[in-house]
Amino acid sequence: MALQRLSRVLTRIDHSELPWCLRLNRSLTFPAVTPFFRIVSRLGDGWLWYALILALPAIDGFHGWALAALMTLTGAACTLLYKVLKTQLVRERPFISFPAIQCGSPPLDRGSFPSGHSLHAVCFTILLFQGIPLMGWAILPFTMTVLASRVVLGLHYPSDVLAGSLIGAACAFIAVYFAPVFFALLSLGSG
Repeated sequence: MALQRLSRVLTRIDHSELPWCLRLNRSLTFPAVTPFFRIVSRLGDGWLWYALILALPAIDGFHGWALAALMTLTGAACTLLYKVLKTQLVRERPFISFPAIQCGSPPLDRGSFPSGHSLHAVCFTILLFQGIPLMGWAILPFTMTVLASRVVLGLHYPSDVLAGSLIGAACAFIAVYFAPVFFALLSLGSG
């Protein structure tokens, strides 16, 4: 009963967000837009984050190792959380529900809510701001582009991106809250 009610609510939200989705998705008609956002989306699949996590120890020594470990553990928790949410809160992607929306890039799965790309991008960016603020500022434009790419490519509704961003921020703040304990345990292990 509750899932049916939620499904009706999501359908109403889908229809209310459709004009935004169509407006942003129309930008794919410009020749350079589709390849640009496809590349951003592909990097946001995890490739940029994996490379960054692997590079952190070389960039910032032991502190980099600790930050890389924190990002890895938090990222794994985020992945588990958003996969559970996607399976429980079944919401079709915009291009599936509305044929007028062009799919600009093959999706990783059918589920739309929440956006996993947005969740991880916001989470990792906040963790970078906490650990290496200059790197956080450097990665912020990429993160904002990842968020935009989800709607432009027809893969998510704006509310999917907003929800993913809020969940990612919450996960990052929880990780930052427990980070002193985490870093203390890491320093005990290295000593």
